[in-house]
Amino acid sequence: MNNLLRKPAPGRGKVHDISPESAGWDYVGFGLYHLGAGEVAAEATGAREVILVLVEGKAEISAAGQDFGTLGGRMSVFEQTPPHCLYVPDGSDWRATASSDCVLAVCSAPGKGGHRAQVIGPAGISLEKRGQGANTRYIHNIAMEDRDVADSLLVTEVFTPGGNWSSYPPHRHDTDNFPEMTYLEETYYHRLNPAQGFAFQRVFTEDETLDHSMAVSDGDVVLVPRGHHPCAAPYGYDLYYLNVMAGPRRQWRFQNHPAHDWIYQRDQG
Repeated sequence: MNNLLRKPAPGRGKVHDISPESAGWDYVGFGLYHLGAGEVAAEATGAREVILVLVEGKAEISAAGQDFGTLGGRMSVFEQTPPHCLYVPDGSDWRATASSDCVLAVCSAPGKGGHRAQVIGPAGISLEKRGQGANTRYIHNIAMEDRDVADSLLVTEVFTPGGNWSSYPPHRHDTDNFPEMTYLEETYYHRLNPAQGFAFQRVFTEDETLDHSMAVSDGDVVLVPRGHHPCAAPYGYDLYYLNVMAGPRRQWRFQNHPAHDWIYQRDQG
């Protein structure tokens, strides 16, 4: 197994704990809790801002000295309903007590003190179609740059029907060259429906000095430090992933692989 593919720890509690240090980069952190009813997760944010995403289930959440009550609603990500999400600034803390079986994602990046603790979903999040034909997928833009809800974080959910491709044509955002491209590290948290399925993700550079093709299972996380990173969902298995991106600039500017950009240009026409 290469270092870009991270398997969840077994059992309950914190099953993913990816920090910039463990990833070998500077910005993105990703944690994931599996909680049973009554179980608690709590953390201090330190110098980092956090977006909590109720991937599945419900939890009572407090953060930055405020009680936000019970958040969550969908019991399966594949309901494709918008998620309940909470922004927590740097220099504070949060606590979640599960009201049901709960999957809680902790998306983090450097904070700048520019935003207050607040609920940022499901209000303001809608399902959007992207792509054409077997490149069709559906997007929940939780915290992309059109929503001024974070200092550094960019967070989105993607639903890819079985048999389709996603994050495709291959594209990269690994150079700080705004406005042509922005440097953004990225994690992919994958889910499959049915859960025994698998999908594929390739992370590669144009010179192929980095080139890993991975079979991802339900619950896996893939790290994208640089390069292109398309995904494929085999027929019969729908793919969900939660993306977390961050870098020196909170803007998403990418370039398609020059050999495959014709696909994007054709679909735009």
